[in-house]
Amino acid sequence: MYGIVNKAIEDLVTTNYGEEKWKLVLKKSGIEESFFISNDSYDDAITFTLAKTIAEEMHIPLEDVLISFGKWWVLKTTKDKYSGLIKAGGNNLREFLINLPVFHNRVILMYPKLTPPEFKIRELKENSLHLHYISKREGLQEFVRGLIMGLGELFKTETQIELIASRNEGSSHEVFKIEWI
Repeated sequence: MYGIVNKAIEDLVTTNYGEEKWKLVLKKSGIEESFFISNDSYDDAITFTLAKTIAEEMHIPLEDVLISFGKWWVLKTTKDKYSGLIKAGGNNLREFLINLPVFHNRVILMYPKLTPPEFKIRELKENSLHLHYISKREGLQEFVRGLIMGLGELFKTETQIELIASRNEGSSHEVFKIEWI
């Protein structure tokens, strides 16, 4: 993953818990990097180790850390650093989700070494759809749930999200049923 992801995790922790808590997380994680460069590529294991260490240190489930980070990514990181991409994605939650499959095509222009997930939209209705999340990275479905929750907040749209298929249950990928009001 690119350093911007790890920098966003650092920002989430320092904003909510302080610089000292971040230093403690970094120390307990055993990660040798003391800072991350946004455009440099880092091993995925670093990001997962940070998330697990945060969960342990804050005494919260890893799933909650991933959801919080997904929301943070949309509401803070993406909004601050890539607002043009967000605006180009659509004027409301429905439009943005429909355009999500091509979103990473734009991001790849900025981060050419990116290995993005693939999103597919199925069962499109007026107030719901099925979002298929296909990725080589396992264990990030709650991060995706957080992203969707963050998009709902960003577009001021109440959302309901249900994981209806998962690799944990034998599916080849995750499928979320997303409904909005």
